[in-house]
Amino acid sequence: QVQLVESGGGLVQAGGSLRLSCAASGITFSRYAMGWFRQAPGKEREFVVAINWSGTSTYYADSVKGRFTIARDNAKNTVYLQMDSLKPEDTAVYSCAARAWEITTTPESYASWGQGTRVTVSS
Repeated sequence: QVQLVESGGGLVQAGGSLRLSCAASGITFSRYAMGWFRQAPGKEREFVVAINWSGTSTYYADSVKGRFTIARDNAKNTVYLQMDSLKPEDTAVYSCAARAWEITTTPESYASWGQGTRVTVSS
């Protein structure tokens, strides 16, 4: 059974930083691309960033490029999202998702999802 568990969310002031983690179990983690998505209240789920199975390829949404950094540790079955220079508009529930091998930006193509962790950025 696939399980993705996010952690690291919280309340932070604008300009601050948070580091999210997503721990995976029940999959051969090194064969899966991992994505981060977010959903703000009243809005649709939005692609944030993804990393391919080997960590050699990443893709960022324009809204977070230069501020967020994704990384993975296949030995620990964990993907990380370092979020710097946070803005109030980054406030959302952040979820990680897994799909085999390569990156896509569409949530429908990800087979497994975590429950999400809430990030609130105050102005």
